[in-house]
Amino acid sequence: MAAPQSLNDLFVQKLKYVYDAEQRLTKALPKLASAASSPALREAFESHLTETETHVARVEQLFGLFNQASDADSNPNMKGIISAGEDVAGLNADGAVKDAALIAAAQCAEHYEIAEYGTLRAWARLLGKMEAVQALEWTLEEEKAADQKLSAIAANLNVQAATPQVR
Repeated sequence: MAAPQSLNDLFVQKLKYVYDAEQRLTKALPKLASAASSPALREAFESHLTETETHVARVEQLFGLFNQASDADSNPNMKGIISAGEDVAGLNADGAVKDAALIAAAQCAEHYEIAEYGTLRAWARLLGKMEAVQALEWTLEEEKAADQKLSAIAANLNVQAATPQVR
C-alpha cells in the first residue's frame, strides 16, 4: 500500500480499515451471540449485528463521497481483537464468567471503533465533507450506545461472575 500523501489519502486508508473491521464483525458477532448464556447479552450482540450491517452500508456510501471504490485493506488491529473474542467464545467457563469475558472482548472492539470513527469524523470535517461528517456521527453514536449497553449488562454479570459458585 502506498504511503498517504494527504489527509484525503489518510482518510481513505483509514476508511478501508474500518470497512474491513465492520465486515469482520458481521461474521464474529453471531459467534459471540451463540456463546453468550445471558439472554440480554445475546440480544445485545444480535441487535449490534443489525447495526453493524448498517455501518457496512454507510461506509460503502462514504467511499463514493471520496470517489473511491469500496474495498477493504486487511485490518490487523481488528483481526487481533476478533481473534481474542473467538478465544473467549470457546472458553469452558461458568456462564456469568464467560459472559463477562465476552463483554470485555466486545468492548475492546467497540472502543477501537469509537476511536476510528471519531478520527474519521474529525478528518471529514477538516476536508469539508459534511455529508460524511453526519454519517460518521451517526455511526459513532451507535458505537457509543452499544458500548454503554454492554457496560449496563456487565454491571450485573460481573457481580454474578465474582460470586463463588457452589458446585
